[in-house]
Amino acid sequence: MNLAAGLDARPYRMPLPPALQWVEIDLPKLIAWKQEMLAGETPVCRLERIGLDLADVEARRRVFDQLGRRGTRALVVTEGILIYLSSEEVASLAQDLARPPAFQRWALDLSSPVLLRMIQKDQLGQQMDRVASPMKFGPPEGPAFFQPHGWRAVDVQALLKAGAHERSRRSRPWGGVCLMERA
Repeated sequence: MNLAAGLDARPYRMPLPPALQWVEIDLPKLIAWKQEMLAGETPVCRLERIGLDLADVEARRRVFDQLGRRGTRALVVTEGILIYLSSEEVASLAQDLARPPAFQRWALDLSSPVLLRMIQKDQLGQQMDRVASPMKFGPPEGPAFFQPHGWRAVDVQALLKAGAHERSRRSRPWGGVCLMERA
């Protein structure tokens, strides 16, 4: 399940098993546009798109519950979305993802507070602020942020080697990809 999938085209370009069920969730208008743009293309796996504003908590919970009943082992992917949410919104999303037993793993990207501040100060951060999409989430506790919300880190890969150690995540710019599993 790919949340805030955007223009991701992995189901068309990766060598995925044909029986794999890939679910993309994003804003209804974006999903409609993407569907139209890719109408003539054939995905390599079973692809389903769901138009949903993830900020609509009740609708999100209904969709997660429905999808959770359809499978036994699901990987959730969130790339490039958590940084735009508040800590409270990320905690709520994490708890909602931890509810269905089928959602067993979660791959996410994460930034340290230091990296978040650097991004906020640079040109990209200033542009995002102007379009009302400020970057907010860079937890000081790193991947441990998710533990009280039902998830624990099983693998953490730093994007830069300098940030690979736990003590570095608090004081240095650190960004990484985390694989979480249900706690």
